[in-house]
Order: sequence, then C-alpha cells, then structure tokens
Amino acid sequence: MLCPWRTANLGLLLILTVFLVTANTSWPILMGKNAVLCCPPIALKYLIIITWEIILRDQPFCKKAYKKETNETKETNCTDERITWVSRPDQNPALQIRPVAITHDGYYRCIMGAPDGNFHRGYHLQVLVTPEVTLFQSRNGTAVCKAAAGKPAAQISWIPEGDCVTEQEYGGNGTVTVKSTCHWEGHDVSTVTCHVSHLTGNKSLDIELPPG
Repeated sequence: MLCPWRTANLGLLLILTVFLVTANTSWPILMGKNAVLCCPPIALKYLIIITWEIILRDQPFCKKAYKKETNETKETNCTDERITWVSRPDQNPALQIRPVAITHDGYYRCIMGAPDGNFHRGYHLQVLVTPEVTLFQSRNGTAVCKAAAGKPAAQISWIPEGDCVTEQEYGGNGTVTVKSTCHWEGHDVSTVTCHVSHLTGNKSLDIELPPG
C-alpha cells in the first residue's frame, strides 16, 4: 500500500501507510532501509498548511512547513539532508528518510491544517540494528557467544544449557553488545549451540568442545 499521494519514484521505498486522521504508530525499521511517512489522507485542495514536527534524540526540534496560500516551504533547525519531502508538498505532503540511520530514532508528526480543523498523524520510529554474532572458545576452555552492537539488545540462549554468565555493554549510539560465557564442567558435552534472538532475525552457531 502507498500513501494517497503517490509519485513515480517511490517503488523502492519502505512505505509507512496511514488511514486514520488522528493516531500514533510505533514503527520498527531496519537501519539502512528507505522510509516514507505519510500524512492523514486529507484532500489537498482543502489544506491551508502542512507541518512536519521532528523530535530526535540529542538534536534540536526540527519543523518543516508548507503554506498553500503563498506556495512556500520553511524549515527550522532541520540539518539532516536525509530527511526530505517526497516531492513538492503541494503534490505529496509525505516525508521520506533515505536511508534510515540510527540517529533517526525519534518522533515524527504530520499536522494537516484545514478550514474545519487540524488532522494529525504521528510515528514513534524505532531504528533496529542487526547485531554481529560470533562464537569462540576462550583460553580457559569456556565458550563465548557475543552479539555485538545490536539495537535493541539481543537475547542469547544455549543448547544444552550450561553454567553461564551474561553481560551487557552499552554503546553511546544506543546499541548494546551482549556477551554470554558458558562452561559445562562435569557434563559429557562435545558440541554446543549458541542461539541469538533479535527483532531483525535469529541466528544459531555451533562449536565443538575439546574432550574433558
């Protein structure tokens, strides 16, 4: 499904489609994808002004506006060139992000001003980052499974279950590295599996343990 104001160059974009005139949507999206955020489906001929309000972490409040009477656009504190109008606002008021970065976590709201009132549509954008998964054996014979720099934090489990310690390290950009260290002392275990669960997908790795 596309926004009501479709243009020809949207085919490769991930579309965030809306049908309600006032609502908020929580939307997880993978880093590196392209996204289009739609406004409420109000006929453009009735509009007076279109405003996008953008609130991002550690960045000033950004506002993009289009006034129909003067056919002018105005921006306040909007410095990220990856966040733009899809096309001319008088033809399509949707906003696009090309591509989505981890810094685009935040709240986006479209306000459509018409003679009979304002219509709103908001998005809580949650940017997902796939963790890098590794499994290795340390010098003391324990198995170490690491899901590095994921967002949100991944979950790690083992088959078979062992005596494990799990730690988390938080990055300054909102990512989390999860490390699980396990040993199976006293058990007849030759091969173990680390299973990593994440919103972007699951992954399993195997490793053989030395005898004893």
